[in-house]
Amino acid sequence: MLTFLFWNLNGNPLEKVIANLVSLHHVDILILAECKIPVRTMLETLNPVGKEAEFHFPFSITEKIFIYTRFSSDFLNAIDEDKRTTIRKLSLPARTEILLVATHLPSKLHRSENSQDSTSQELGRTIREVEGRTGLNKTLLVGDLNQNPFESGIVDARGLHAVATRAVATKNSRKVDGKEYPFFYNPMWRYFGDENDRPSGTYYYGGSEPKTYFWNIYDQVLLRPNLVPLFEQQELRILTGDGKQEFLKKGVPDKAISDHLPILFKLNI
Repeated sequence: MLTFLFWNLNGNPLEKVIANLVSLHHVDILILAECKIPVRTMLETLNPVGKEAEFHFPFSITEKIFIYTRFSSDFLNAIDEDKRTTIRKLSLPARTEILLVATHLPSKLHRSENSQDSTSQELGRTIREVEGRTGLNKTLLVGDLNQNPFESGIVDARGLHAVATRAVATKNSRKVDGKEYPFFYNPMWRYFGDENDRPSGTYYYGGSEPKTYFWNIYDQVLLRPNLVPLFEQQELRILTGDGKQEFLKKGVPDKAISDHLPILFKLNI
């Protein structure tokens, strides 16, 4: 079983909070966006003096995403990278080999909806190309997609083609205009609305525009159908604290910590 944690830090120095989360949930793969914490500082916080070093930082050219692992960097090799996205082959001994895609896509503050859709389509093409080149179709995508699960860049077949139910996703693919497009399964859909006092998203914006969603789920995990049986659905959580302090203030993310809430999930690999 591998435990993953993703968090957009909003540029804040949260290394001690992150270390608390990593220890509390025994995180194996830590993925950070909008992280201004120096790598050395993060490693020193994750690997306290006097204890055997557990966490490593795999070299990357990606500027928007930082990954730390509780195992040697040799097991997480980069296949394709740009400044926003890293695609890596995760090959742990005696475990299922997967593709890990970690990304931070452009914000609505700087891109139009059409531009966001184009970026998602480019990412979708890149992932399909890498899957074809490597022969791997067990792909996990995680990151701040800056679009909700229902927006076109996420659901469009030419984009990420992510659907809300396992039943649809396990059909594997569908044809559009004669071309086959594989599905992603998006389990984040279930977080919309009120249930058990949990947050209704990962990002909150109460703007004055006529159309305002208030709660948004920009931070997502998507899985190819072949990974769905290995995904621990009940372990997917939007975290609201680190065991020492709360990340919410008056029911919404406390921007003094971050304007995003972290997501935690597990794969049985």
